[in-house]
Amino acid sequence: MSAELSPLIAATSQWLTLAYPSAGTALDSVLAEVQARQAVTVAAWLCYPTVLDAELAVMAGSGGSDRLDRLTGMEPVDDAQWLGHAWRTWVDEVVASWAACLLTDPHLAEGAVAAITAGEHTDGLPLDFRRLLAPDERDVRAAALLRHPDLVSPVSDLHRARLLGCLGLGERLTA
Repeated sequence: MSAELSPLIAATSQWLTLAYPSAGTALDSVLAEVQARQAVTVAAWLCYPTVLDAELAVMAGSGGSDRLDRLTGMEPVDDAQWLGHAWRTWVDEVVASWAACLLTDPHLAEGAVAAITAGEHTDGLPLDFRRLLAPDERDVRAAALLRHPDLVSPVSDLHRARLLGCLGLGERLTA
């Protein structure tokens, strides 16, 4: 994984799993987190395809989770809580939106993974996005909220058109 994007990927994955938590066991929570992290990693590598893009994203900042928090009804963070929630400044709205699209549309996920395989971030890395691309029954159950198109639509709809453009799909309607 590109070291430059590590904080962005970690924070955005954490935000997704807090916004759409697993209702199952501790193992289910971990399975949901793995799926979120795989989707966020693919989305981040698509959004910032080169090392230079990644470095610029880190320098400019990712924007934070404020808008996403409002869309999903998550509790706002007040000044007294801020230090414990500073990671939210690393959340990338576009990456979260694209990850939500990938989690809810297997065809987009396949296209996105195919698109990143030739990129700079994957050079020499063994790639395994099995939980994103071919989730088993337990994976789907563990991430039921994350993978529910209606529930994540406030987030996924934000930047879906840009993702479709990035993948050369234009205005294709997704499943």
